[in-house]
Amino acid sequence: MADPKGFLNHGREVARTRPVEERVKDWNEVYVPGSLLPIISKQASRCMDCGIPFCHNGCPLGNLIPEWNDYAYREDWSAASERLHATNNFPEFTGRLCPAPCESACVLGINQPAVTIKNVEVSIIDKAWDSGDVAPQAPERLSGKTVAVIGSGPAGLAAAQQLTRAGHTVAVYERADRIGGLLRYGIPEFKMEKRHINRRIEQMRAEGTKFRTGVEIGRDIDAAKLRKRYDAVVIAAGATTARDLPVPGRELNGIHQAMEYLPLANKVQEGDYVAPPITAEGKHVIVIGGGDTGADCVGTAHRQGAASVTQLEIMPRPGEERNPGQPWPTFPMLYKVTSAHEEGGERVYSVNTTHFEGDEDGNVQWLHLVEVEFVGGKLTQKPGTERKIPAQLVTLAMGFTGTDVENGLVSQFGLELDARGNIDRDAEFATNVPGVYVAGDAGRGQSLIVWAIAEGRSAARGVDRFLTGASELPAPIRPTDRSLMV
Repeated sequence: MADPKGFLNHGREVARTRPVEERVKDWNEVYVPGSLLPIISKQASRCMDCGIPFCHNGCPLGNLIPEWNDYAYREDWSAASERLHATNNFPEFTGRLCPAPCESACVLGINQPAVTIKNVEVSIIDKAWDSGDVAPQAPERLSGKTVAVIGSGPAGLAAAQQLTRAGHTVAVYERADRIGGLLRYGIPEFKMEKRHINRRIEQMRAEGTKFRTGVEIGRDIDAAKLRKRYDAVVIAAGATTARDLPVPGRELNGIHQAMEYLPLANKVQEGDYVAPPITAEGKHVIVIGGGDTGADCVGTAHRQGAASVTQLEIMPRPGEERNPGQPWPTFPMLYKVTSAHEEGGERVYSVNTTHFEGDEDGNVQWLHLVEVEFVGGKLTQKPGTERKIPAQLVTLAMGFTGTDVENGLVSQFGLELDARGNIDRDAEFATNVPGVYVAGDAGRGQSLIVWAIAEGRSAARGVDRFLTGASELPAPIRPTDRSLMV
């Protein structure tokens, strides 16, 4: 293990963020560059190398956390990078974006602050990139088999990289104009700068993966043609059907889905726009939805110069400590203050939107809400609590309901859906159509980036077995598996 007394000698320290007044003026990542390396060896030493490392169970990828903690403590960055990449294709993504269910399952977390696993992870991979330890891994020989991957989010990229390294010829199809899926256009630059995606894409190109942007399967290319051209297909198109809010006034101008609003801000950073077509500048902004996507809208609105930002959540405010129904090592619902929340705005819990009110030109001006509470297990409005708040830009960040079935992808392939509207698959990630597999949110429903990468890797193994009859790729995580975080 690292340091037998590390958890006794050192307290938890996390990455430092830049001052709010500085970072809201730019779109760079909120953390102070280089602030982790001076402290990360001590932080890694807090890992106890438990006899039963519950952090493994908390992580859908099965990351070898005690092993790379030990290497980080010893500052053997090359060995740490090798152990990190053994289970995770893109640790620079997860180290920045994952909510860290591994830390919730950390044994030290029973009675002390958990090990800063995420910070150790991102330190290892950033050091690996800086030192040249991340290199293309092209296959020694080609199999002669071809695979199409639909979608270039974390699930699609993980599947593509694994299959390319196994020797198959892989092409990734992305309907957007750039590779990355929601990593590219759904995650603001201040949470993850897109240079991290770009260099992974270059690595994958050097390994042999091909990328086709601006192509939507089901519209631009018929599914039958794709199946005829390729020996296997992996569908990693995400769960992109957003949950809507069907209340009076929804049709007013200025009310947008989060994924209509956030990508435009990212396109400004890519140089596509001087100013975004939808902006919060000078407006009273309401964000409906209290999750991470809602927080992304909050941080984006701050940087665009909103007059005010209010985030609404229908559920009660979570507690700051675990409740008895979510004991260690489960992933608890806790009150979380993200970097975006540190930057200002108001958060309102236990409220429901009743309707919107607009001006004579059809632009939203007011949001009417009412307080709610659980009575007998049912969410009920509290009489006399109705009020209205100014709203000139409203973003809906209430999650997603399933796979997009409007573009023809599902119908053209003849895919079966499960009861939740996701593409049905078996234990090998195979759909009801021979040679067609599904990974990530398209088959699982809206989930975490670590699940997406884990499923992409596992689906790749299923495809490899289908194409060759055997596989040297890591054993899959079954689609029905649930970690203790769920």
